Amino acid sequence: MVVCQLLLLNRSPHLEDLDTSLFDRVRREKILDGSRLYTLHATQRAVAELGFCDPPQPTTGRHSARATGGAKTWEQWVDRWHATSTLTPGARGGMRSTLLRVGRWIAAEQPDAADPTDWTRQTCATWIAALDRMKVGDYVQRTAGLGDRLGKPLEAATKAGQITALRTFFRDCQEWEWLPRRFDPLRALAIPRSITALLGPDPRVIADEVWAKLLWAGLNLEVADLPQAQAGHFYPFELVRAVTLTWLFSGQRSNEIARLRVGCIRWQHDGAPITGDSQQVLARDTVCLLDVPPHKTGTAFSKPVDPILGQAVDAWQAVLPDQPKFTDRRTGERVDLLFAIRARRVSTHYINNTIIPMLCRKAGVPDADVRGNITSHRARSTIASQLYNAKEPMTLFELQAWLGHRSPQSTQYYAKITPNALSKAYSEAGYFERNVRTIEVLVDRDAVASGAAATGEPWQHYDLGHGYCTYTFFEQCQHRMACARCDFYTPKDSTRAQLLEAKGNLQKMAVSIPLNEDEQAAVTDGQSALDRLLDRLADTPTPAGPTPRQLDVPAGTTLLPILGVRQGKAPQA
Repeated sequence: MVVCQLLLLNRSPHLEDLDTSLFDRVRREKILDGSRLYTLHATQRAVAELGFCDPPQPTTGRHSARATGGAKTWEQWVDRWHATSTLTPGARGGMRSTLLRVGRWIAAEQPDAADPTDWTRQTCATWIAALDRMKVGDYVQRTAGLGDRLGKPLEAATKAGQITALRTFFRDCQEWEWLPRRFDPLRALAIPRSITALLGPDPRVIADEVWAKLLWAGLNLEVADLPQAQAGHFYPFELVRAVTLTWLFSGQRSNEIARLRVGCIRWQHDGAPITGDSQQVLARDTVCLLDVPPHKTGTAFSKPVDPILGQAVDAWQAVLPDQPKFTDRRTGERVDLLFAIRARRVSTHYINNTIIPMLCRKAGVPDADVRGNITSHRARSTIASQLYNAKEPMTLFELQAWLGHRSPQSTQYYAKITPNALSKAYSEAGYFERNVRTIEVLVDRDAVASGAAATGEPWQHYDLGHGYCTYTFFEQCQHRMACARCDFYTPKDSTRAQLLEAKGNLQKMAVSIPLNEDEQAAVTDGQSALDRLLDRLADTPTPAGPTPRQLDVPAGTTLLPILGVRQGKAPQA
């Protein structure tokens, strides 16, 4: 349509008559607008390749011009570092913006330090102190997009990133012998402890019920769920479904998903490769492997994934038209990208901008929760957390290999223990039961009602298994776990005990008795621990006064009121 309009405007059906002035006129008079301007740009490139007009002038589009600012000397040093550094283009560009922000601060506050050769340790300390008090929007070139964050204090991660950028700049310049070594950047530009204390990875796990709904939406994705423009669906349904299930099941970063290669899915059975649609073995006997390209923290590796993902990728590869090779932005290789169509690769932002909102609409869940927006990277931490908290969980090192981390320390941040698993582990640890035991007590209601209890008549009878103790403050008695049989003790085979048990107006209750370390050992460690407890209590007075030694109780006698101590729930009255 654009080509037809250009030919009509030029009043000639010949491509060789499409000159540069025609394309400039269309742009100047805004004859075409919207997405057709992109097609106009592509058409001019094609006509220029044929030699009929000049190529279109490169523009920044909606992006801002290259950042500038600060003293001219400082900007020249920054550009020289930017042209020499071997960091990735994204990291190099981000550090350049930060360094120019430092240059604007220098121009405003420290004009004598415009030349990096004049920086000293004192200059570094002054800048770090100023950075610690900066607000969002200070010394920036443009404030568009900052919104309501303007004027708020900088976050700890932002401060650390800016300190790291300046430290890297001075370290490299000194290593390359551009600057004299007047100070050590690693020490003079170290991140203060007050900032490092606030740093650390914080994977934001999506709630299980929300993640289950997103999984359901992805597995039941239909053509009607896809966003639609005037010209129809931008991507084929098979591609969208493959990208969606890769995000839901692979646990990979968004840029790794966008850089997957054709043939990244492999099927194996007993170690032998097979085809994904093989009917010779059961699906549950096959292993689906995903080949992950070189990534942020390591080289390429393979990992097992759910066969549903493999089937979706195979379905897309079956209809994938021939595409030109693309340059892998990380490795520089010319590769066949899996997620590409019409000679264009799928953007790394496609999951955040299209896939996630589409799944949230279908699942009926909001695209944000208390932890923030649902983003592509949150799926990685959610899947890792669920694998770590499964019924038969992955070990830390297995999860490290599955995620592709270089060290298990990184994996620990993703392996979050869920509150349910933590609650179960806490309950099974038996903290309360370890320190507290319950013992039955018989309450004589007649003695209480008649007032005899007020005159000193026993009304509480603690069941020791072999007898009863009538000491009112039984829980405070040091001999409660190894009764010395003082005057408060009544054997069960005595007449008094038999008369007590024959009473009809007794109420059976349970009392919690806290245990000290020796008593816990007597309960859990057996006879030797009980003997030690008896030896320790041999000269301790009983509630009646005499000690066990005075009562002629042998220190080694196995007095086992432990048998009368019952764990668990209190019996019903």
